[in-house]
Amino acid sequence: MSSPLSSERLAITRAALAHAHLSYERHHPEAAPRRQPVHTMYGGAHLFTAQTAQKMGRTAVNALREYAPDGHALAACLGLHEALAERVHARVLTKLEREPVEDFRIDFEDGYGHRPDEEEDGHATTAATEVARGLADGTLPPFIGIRVKALTEELFDRSARTLGLFIGTLLERTGGRLPPGFVVTLPKVSLPQEVTALVRMLELLETDYGLEPKALKLELMVETPRALFTPDGRLALPALVEAAHGRCVAAHLGPYDYTASLHITAAQQDLLHPACDFARNVMQVSLAGSDVALADGPTNVLPVAPHKPGAHPLTEAQREDNRQVVHRAWRHMYTNTRHALERGFYQGWDLHPAQLPVRYAAVYAFFLEGLDVASRRLKSFVEQAARATRLGEVFDDAATGQGLLNSFLRGLACGAVTEEEARATGLTLEELRGRSFLRIIQGRRPPA
Repeated sequence: MSSPLSSERLAITRAALAHAHLSYERHHPEAAPRRQPVHTMYGGAHLFTAQTAQKMGRTAVNALREYAPDGHALAACLGLHEALAERVHARVLTKLEREPVEDFRIDFEDGYGHRPDEEEDGHATTAATEVARGLADGTLPPFIGIRVKALTEELFDRSARTLGLFIGTLLERTGGRLPPGFVVTLPKVSLPQEVTALVRMLELLETDYGLEPKALKLELMVETPRALFTPDGRLALPALVEAAHGRCVAAHLGPYDYTASLHITAAQQDLLHPACDFARNVMQVSLAGSDVALADGPTNVLPVAPHKPGAHPLTEAQREDNRQVVHRAWRHMYTNTRHALERGFYQGWDLHPAQLPVRYAAVYAFFLEGLDVASRRLKSFVEQAARATRLGEVFDDAATGQGLLNSFLRGLACGAVTEEEARATGLTLEELRGRSFLRIIQGRRPPA
């Protein structure tokens, strides 16, 4: 009996669907794998030097050694299982000594403030000179950039002048080279026209200094409701990203400006506020399938000890007070970071170098806990050639196979998981880095 849904009868329908699929793939091309930093540290442009990342690393190591000198202390502070805390502590210390800062944003906005024009001109020039020196000396973090002021009517000229002075000075000092991972951050964006204006500035700079087209990348700060929804209720982020014409690499949540714009009181402005979760969800859905990375905001409770050593050593009571203050701040940040990780935000902003130990501790613990079980699940699923499987109480299908693969990819990229641990899944590094569970299965099936 012939099928009532024959290929002949469905030819027009099939052709229309194929056309739609091709159109979707053109607008959502598969991006080449790239590293996403787990954090962005930012600081005022007037304070930046070529050695800033190294100085922050020393401060972070000192904080870890003072307030969590071993896995036992880290476990007690963050509520981790002690065996896990031992692994995490060792990897965090190695990370802080090797690469303490992954991403740094030289700030001309909230972390810098409003200053006389000649003062900001000077800082734009000196900060760019320091970046050039860091590039020559190999002291820059893997990712770096600047945050300019918002492109409002009042601040447009100042923002454009700072951007031009910084980029011009940097390229003159480096002979036309940009640091790897360089990006320009646009804060408080509300309109596509603001993105268009920044793109035009970047185009002019590329032309004037002989850079390749689109060499200058940008990222958007989601700090206003208008960055999420237009006045008529449509999603706003896709249009903002589209206005960047392929330059937008990330969208960062600015939780404090965002919650303030919703008239939430200062006492309730917190990363765990439901308004922030709503913003994260909208960002996630709006940019799903794109190669725009998502980043969470900072924890504003800082691990700063109230008692400083002076002419006399600290008393035991003062040392204990310092420990309690730092541990409270670390626990608060750990909760915030864990909350973001569980919701698929793998990057967040940091304000102080003493936050770096808990940033890495939270990320590493997130990927290391349950690693052995996840490895067995993924290995079992691959060996079954993608047939749905049950390992213990857990049922796995293709979607969870991709989820397991994503966990290992993220863990590898941030340094939480070693290559040896990743290979325990039975997959090669090439298969893991291919990022597609379906392609892994297809590549392992015997030819028909």
